[in-house]
Amino acid sequence: MSWNALETYDRGIDFFTEVVHGIPDGRWRSSSPCAGWTALDVLGHVGEATAMGSRILRGGELEFEPHHPPSAALDGPPRDWWDAVAADARDALTDVGDLDRVVDSPMGPRTVRDGLSFPAVDLFLHGWDLGAAAGRAVRFPEPAIEFIRALFASIPDEVTRRPSVFGAAVDAPADADATDQVIAFSGRDPRWTSPST
Repeated sequence: MSWNALETYDRGIDFFTEVVHGIPDGRWRSSSPCAGWTALDVLGHVGEATAMGSRILRGGELEFEPHHPPSAALDGPPRDWWDAVAADARDALTDVGDLDRVVDSPMGPRTVRDGLSFPAVDLFLHGWDLGAAAGRAVRFPEPAIEFIRALFASIPDEVTRRPSVFGAAVDAPADADATDQVIAFSGRDPRWTSPST
């Protein structure tokens, strides 16, 4: 079974939410695979991006000034804050309609399909980052892996291999499963462990 951008984004919210709820309270300050970011920073980054996506889908305000560090975006306990962001994102998805509808975005006019593709992938990749920060192994469902591979097969390396997107791909272990292969492709070491583990 294959997922389109909308399905991947929707399932990605569920995936990320499950990981968030599995993070012990004492692990939010743990280092993450994202250099210089804690688990709480990863959550703040994903939450801000998800909230921006909801505004774009509704045709709302596009101005966006990310918090530094990203954890400064949080208002309240991490799980409660994310649950509110996720609930709003699901609400914004209910009226998406045509995936080829063009909406304004910080990157200029884009179809809903294109606008949701990268955020959908981020929900899975950063879900892995959160899990790794807490010493928890998470695996991607096969349709998400298919979507991620298909998306990046059509995008030149010069678009993805740059700061704030992906680093250089790393070698996956010989026994790497499909999730580890995607993680290695995204520039993360599948064997990474938090110093706090």
